[in-house]
Amino acid sequence: MLVEVFRAVVAAVTAVAVATPAHGPLPAESPGRPVVGADISWPNCPKGLGMPQRPALGLPFPRPTARFVVIGLTNGPAFHPNPCLVSQVAYARERGLHASAYAVVTYPTKRQLRRYGASPDGAPAGRTRLWNTGWAQAKVNVAQMHAAGLDSPAVWVDVEPVTKPSPWSHRPARNRQVVEGTVAGYRDEGLEVGLYSVRSLWRRVVGNARYGLPEWRSAGPRSPAAARAMCTSGSFNGGPAVIAQWWDDRRDHDLLCPGTPANDVLDRWFVGFAN
Repeated sequence: MLVEVFRAVVAAVTAVAVATPAHGPLPAESPGRPVVGADISWPNCPKGLGMPQRPALGLPFPRPTARFVVIGLTNGPAFHPNPCLVSQVAYARERGLHASAYAVVTYPTKRQLRRYGASPDGAPAGRTRLWNTGWAQAKVNVAQMHAAGLDSPAVWVDVEPVTKPSPWSHRPARNRQVVEGTVAGYRDEGLEVGLYSVRSLWRRVVGNARYGLPEWRSAGPRSPAAARAMCTSGSFNGGPAVIAQWWDDRRDHDLLCPGTPANDVLDRWFVGFAN
């Protein structure tokens, strides 16, 4: 699926990546200098790619100061792959970055529910159709991740409102079934699972669900200082903060939250593409 698009883009983006020297060893974290990175996905693809509801924006790749990258597996909603996944993995590899993965979890369309709602091969028996569809989302994403050459030890599950092609239901209990099935699907693959969201969006989708999973928190369009502050506040599911995000009008930026040595965080959540 989308193999031709993947191959066409790999050469162009890889050429840019090769032209920039790879980073050296990870710098030591200090109170005044957190380890910074970025996240990229379909908005960073060349314009003209992507599903019609979410065409690529051609946004720039991370700044040279980035030491890690979290790569999106979907073109927004589930079952729609990031059209530049292969080339973005190649970019991380050529730059010698540490790389992890994230994927948006979404409520199934009627067609997806018909296709994936029955208990898929390998899924636990006796689950609901919504749970099974979430489980299938994880399986599809992991297969695409590995096919693209990204062997991340973890996936961050992005929980936020999505309008197309299918919005979340108005019943948090139903939405939770999808999220819980997705988390279980990744765990069945032996992967670490974390959650990306903010309190207001989390509650809009799943209510007051508390799973205690590690968190990737967003400070929104603010500043590194605001993102750093999110490391000690803003928990949405009761878990510890691992990554904090902020963004500007061109890029999404991230930093590793203090408290755990940076190398320990990277070993657990990222694969190292050292040159």
